Amino acid sequence: MRILFIGDIFAKVGRDLVKRAVPALVQTRGIDLVIANGENSAGGFGLTREISRELFDTGIAVLTSGNHVWDKREILAFIDDEPRLLRPFNYPAGTPGRGSTIVTTADGTRVGILNLMGRVFMTAIDDPFSLGRAEVERLKAHADIVFVDFHAEATSEKVALGWHLDGLATAVVGTHTHVQTADAQVLPGGTAYCTDVGMTGPHDGVIGVDRGPVINRFLTGLPTRFDTASGLPRLHAVIITADGSGRASAIERLSLTPTDIEDLR
Repeated sequence: MRILFIGDIFAKVGRDLVKRAVPALVQTRGIDLVIANGENSAGGFGLTREISRELFDTGIAVLTSGNHVWDKREILAFIDDEPRLLRPFNYPAGTPGRGSTIVTTADGTRVGILNLMGRVFMTAIDDPFSLGRAEVERLKAHADIVFVDFHAEATSEKVALGWHLDGLATAVVGTHTHVQTADAQVLPGGTAYCTDVGMTGPHDGVIGVDRGPVINRFLTGLPTRFDTASGLPRLHAVIITADGSGRASAIERLSLTPTDIEDLR
């Protein structure tokens, strides 16, 4: 079983990369399931119904998200009716949408997918550790594999959750910082882990936005409008290999330019 997880899709640059890369990777790398974090796919902030459908049409089975999922208010009109779109599970009870789902791949493998959000340097929502572990255990009762996207700022919090779920979840991978980390590994209990998968989008700016206004804000402290960057497009992702017992055997980081993607074809 091979799962492709794509890190934060940022704006049109990221969506265009996904359109070209997903079919090629599925074909050439034997991918059974594609998951992606899509919370920044609409102009770098939020997600719309139209863009969700556009991403699903590429072959993505489930979209995860994070703190920016609510940036486009129209999402409130459809998130309850779209089971393929997740918001963090540990939002308080009554929040629209859902935080986990189970999908079945073509070969009959059941994959539970859980979206969690951290609390360090982020919104103080419910505890991802206790709620996340309980939900992983619930999903394991119904699924062969359990995948967790932990959308968090602090490296320490992500590492801690990886160890907390080692041996329970098949994979715990991080999103949110838009910077790919070099610590992809399989933990002793059989859980594939990476602190941050990175960003799929423009890399000539500051985590996806034009660098000039960002630098000016650091220099002056004044409010600044941020626009999406456009150059150096790159797709960041991981491929996780797991067996029928739900244990991961490998995790591979990907960092692909448009030329790399074309070479896959």
